Amino acid sequence: MSTPHVVVVMGVAGTGKTTIGPLLAAALGVPYAEGDDFHPPANIAKMSAGTPLEDADRWPWLDAIGQWAHGRAGLGGVVSSSALKRIYRDRLRGEAPGALFLHLTGERSLIEERMADRKGHFMPTALLDSQFATLQPLEGDEAGVAVDVSGTPEEITQRAVAALRRLDS
Repeated sequence: MSTPHVVVVMGVAGTGKTTIGPLLAAALGVPYAEGDDFHPPANIAKMSAGTPLEDADRWPWLDAIGQWAHGRAGLGGVVSSSALKRIYRDRLRGEAPGALFLHLTGERSLIEERMADRKGHFMPTALLDSQFATLQPLEGDEAGVAVDVSGTPEEITQRAVAALRRLDS
């Protein structure tokens, strides 16, 4: 990519944001920040209990991610955030107007299988339906690309880098 952008890796739980994010950051030569690390303890407790977050729970989390992204403006970076609704992405763009979004997409069955295989994560597969119900894919006026999550992490990352380069040119 010709300019150092901040890329927000978004998508429902289980699409591989935490796997693809660091690989993408390494490929772009920029730092990575794990979006889950920006959640306050109360949010993690709710999700661990199988309770979906409400918008009021998300605002401080999104603001913290947006502030990190703002601090990386002109320097580049990759951060993960589900960013499922347009209003959440608008909130992130409010803090970091130049942010690009990489929407990791895939078949529900593949995502559920991957969620079931991961260990030690606070997001239970029971919340996957609520994630898909909440998801509003990127709209045409939003700076970003969608990439399918089938294949290996390296293949997904290669597709993401190529899609972001096309977006940048």
